[in-house]
Amino acid sequence: MANPIKFGTDGWRGIIAEDFTFDNVRICAQAVAKYLKKDGLDKRGLVIGYDTRFASEDFAAAAAEVIAGNDIKVHLCLKPAPTPVVSFAVPATKSAGAILITASHNPGSWNGFKYRSQDGASAPDEVTSQIERNIASLTRRREGVKRLALDKALKKGIVDYVDLSPAYFEHLSHLVDIEELRRQKLNIIVDPMYGAGIGYFKAVLQGGNLKITEINAERNPSFPQIHPEPIAKNLAKLSRLVVERKADVGLATDGDADRIGIIDEMGQFLTQHQVFALLCLYLLEVRGERGAMVRTLTSTMMLARLGRLFDVAVYETPVGFKYVAPLMMEKNAIIGGEESGGYGFRGHVSERDAILAGLYFLDFMVKTGKTPSQLLDYLYSKVGPHYYDRRDFHISAAKRQTILHRLSSNPPDNIAGSKVTKVDTTDGFRFFLVDESWLLIRFSGTEPLVRIYAEAESLEMVRELLDEGKKLIGL
Repeated sequence: MANPIKFGTDGWRGIIAEDFTFDNVRICAQAVAKYLKKDGLDKRGLVIGYDTRFASEDFAAAAAEVIAGNDIKVHLCLKPAPTPVVSFAVPATKSAGAILITASHNPGSWNGFKYRSQDGASAPDEVTSQIERNIASLTRRREGVKRLALDKALKKGIVDYVDLSPAYFEHLSHLVDIEELRRQKLNIIVDPMYGAGIGYFKAVLQGGNLKITEINAERNPSFPQIHPEPIAKNLAKLSRLVVERKADVGLATDGDADRIGIIDEMGQFLTQHQVFALLCLYLLEVRGERGAMVRTLTSTMMLARLGRLFDVAVYETPVGFKYVAPLMMEKNAIIGGEESGGYGFRGHVSERDAILAGLYFLDFMVKTGKTPSQLLDYLYSKVGPHYYDRRDFHISAAKRQTILHRLSSNPPDNIAGSKVTKVDTTDGFRFFLVDESWLLIRFSGTEPLVRIYAEAESLEMVRELLDEGKKLIGL
């Protein structure tokens, strides 16, 4: 095996046919089965879902055969399903957890294996570490993987096919007034980016006055001409169509529909930070909810200002929703989110959900009568203007060590003419400046990348900080 199987911030990912092979998926599934049996969870069964990538349903079937071969009940998705829908099905079916075959927002040549725990949330480190140890043991022995052919498993009733969407849609109707949304005369364009979110907004909102148009809405595992991550540079077509068709808003979901991107009525991309803060404002002001908010350290400081304004606590975690979800449950938080555009909500499964986030954003527009750009102006009237950007650079393992040594041994006192007031090394190197702007340099947990993030009160300052960050890492 070329590379060891390691679970990063959200599961294991690899290039199809190179690392991500049927043999390796079966080893991962056997490792999960061994974990379930050791912890006495095997009698509760497992949900297995998959996205629209190349052969995802076949990889899911291979995993199902292994789980069934270990005499563990499998609820196997009948069709591609968003990660939040599969995650929701875990507590809904009282299952022990879920396996998801998805590489989320990675390019089409990748696929992945995620594991969800019994509450539907990303498995904590102690669980994935145990699964990784099981994988290493199985890999060394090259034996011990049990299998029961899918047709036999179906006949025996150990595997059954399930459509997870009806129960999920029913749950959404208790969180947001779907009927009120359907009555609105809004023109919405949705871009599921050829991913698992295809058809979901239409299914929820059809049957009223809303006009919903989908683009990139057929299955195409090559993700032609796009990268399935809903950020500005990947949403040029959606931005153009929103303007051309005079749409009120554009909504985009990533490959497994746990991240959302929003385009305003003028074709401008709302950054993930802006959307995060807007969703917080919606919950606090429009819905009148109270409770803590949880953010990763790469997320906007606007939450701190909203926290002070509405007298609610704001907690910070390392990058990765696997850190956000447990704290949300512990603090009964109203929302948890991260810079990638993934947001989770109280009263729902402890998982990022682009579909619910999109519905909440639409409800914010309806309840206030404001356009997306007007909502942003309204937010800024409360917390002041904030701008943000991120740059990614591919690096080698050797370069990573060089950067780590440079920043550890010689951190800067000043950046872009501003004094560094604090350095946080929880996850990377984050430099706080005297004017409350910040610069973060951290390494991706799923890809060979170094990422540079910055937030400031002007776009010019953000760009200057990013340029300085690039110099700091020697690029």
